[in-house]
Amino acid sequence: MTTDPSPSSPRPGPLAGVRVLELGQLIAGPFAARVLADFGADVIKIEPPGQGDPLRKWRLLRDGTSVWWEVQSRNKRSVCADLRTPQGQELVRRLATEADVLIENFKPGTLEGWGLGWDALHALNPRLIMLRVSGYGQTGPYAHKPGFAILGEAMGGLRYLTGEPGRVPVRCGVSIGDSIAALHGVIGVLLALYHRDARGGQGQMVDVALYESVFNLMESLLPEYDAFGVVRQRAGSALPGIAPSNAYRCRPTAQDAEPYVLIGGNGDGIFRRLMQAIGRPDLAHDPQLAHNDGRAQRAAELDAAIEAWTQQRTVDDVIAVLEAADVPVGRIYTAADIAHDPHYAARGMVVASTDRAGRPLKVPGVVPKLSATPGSLRTPAPHLDEHGTQVARDGWATT
Repeated sequence: MTTDPSPSSPRPGPLAGVRVLELGQLIAGPFAARVLADFGADVIKIEPPGQGDPLRKWRLLRDGTSVWWEVQSRNKRSVCADLRTPQGQELVRRLATEADVLIENFKPGTLEGWGLGWDALHALNPRLIMLRVSGYGQTGPYAHKPGFAILGEAMGGLRYLTGEPGRVPVRCGVSIGDSIAALHGVIGVLLALYHRDARGGQGQMVDVALYESVFNLMESLLPEYDAFGVVRQRAGSALPGIAPSNAYRCRPTAQDAEPYVLIGGNGDGIFRRLMQAIGRPDLAHDPQLAHNDGRAQRAAELDAAIEAWTQQRTVDDVIAVLEAADVPVGRIYTAADIAHDPHYAARGMVVASTDRAGRPLKVPGVVPKLSATPGSLRTPAPHLDEHGTQVARDGWATT
């Protein structure tokens, strides 16, 4: 597999030597394990026999396997085991005894029913860190409920705010709740590893709930309700209380089927430059618009003035004028835009890789960028149970 081009050659990642046992399926748990694997962790993924992780069959398939799988399971090893059987449970116990991290995203209580819960595994390996991702957390009155990203996004407050005023709340377009929870899980694992290895502590459980991970990103939603009784509402492409910041229609062209630009003119100096650039010095020097609180009260007026200017110009023309004025502006990217963008390429974010069959496939690069110990794409996503025999025989050993 071609490596992330950000380093000149692959180097051991900062998590080299960290052993991660992944029991999760689909998105949240496996995404957390993927991030750790990208930075050098040795990840053994346990899959159910037969079809394996259901993600192998999600969305668009190439020769029977999802191309999403190629991203989510890179740098991992695959071992099949039925966790409902004594043999599968014993394999997990054996691997957990020498693991640093175990990741799971089953419904709470599932692992306990198999004799693989926190208490049991912590007794076997006091140094083990266990990341548990679930819809509502391991405790509380909702803990027993099954939870998917759509429910976590709704309970966390995000779904209510997404969409146009007066219309049905819409989803983001990706399972953002799962990914947000996964990244919170990675933070928790790294904190727990630091506590264990740098502070002389023991392993611990990292309890991540989807709804809490979403709620953690909801900015001033709760204090605004508590202080003012304000229930924040859907506002389409605008950002209520921060102005001007919106999507603005431009003149259509053959290459821009949806001719919109995004403009962030909400900084005080930026706002003045934006108004000068669109030929509205009157607004640039209006004392009521000098700061955001005044602009927020006249957001509709400002949006109308900006769009009256953008509608007369193409997306490219608007971007050229506003970039020259040092105003944050950009087009709305499609997958095709991403695949051919020079900045994505220069940053190593579109990586030319190959799958297990040697077929080329462009995949996302590694984030974040570390200067001394960068992550890398070392091995393609595994075939089902590709490493089962070797792990059954040698455990964590790789040779």
